[in-house]
Amino acid sequence: MNEQAIAERITVNPNVMMGKPTIRGLRITVEQILKALAAGIPIPELIEEYPELEAEDFRAIFLFTAELVGETKLYPVAV
Repeated sequence: MNEQAIAERITVNPNVMMGKPTIRGLRITVEQILKALAAGIPIPELIEEYPELEAEDFRAIFLFTAELVGETKLYPVAV
């Protein structure tokens, strides 16, 4: 999967979910899916709950998140 594929699957529209990144313009945010996964909900269960999701959407979410983390710089705070 490349950046073009991410752009097709992860969309940002100020009129949808207050501009948060969503899956293909649906009212399902990347944040929602990541929080559900972090809570231990397995992908098959999420697909059952959101049948409009596809396996490629999850790959796009992971790559999108990896790209964001890769661009993030954290600086230690002196105590």
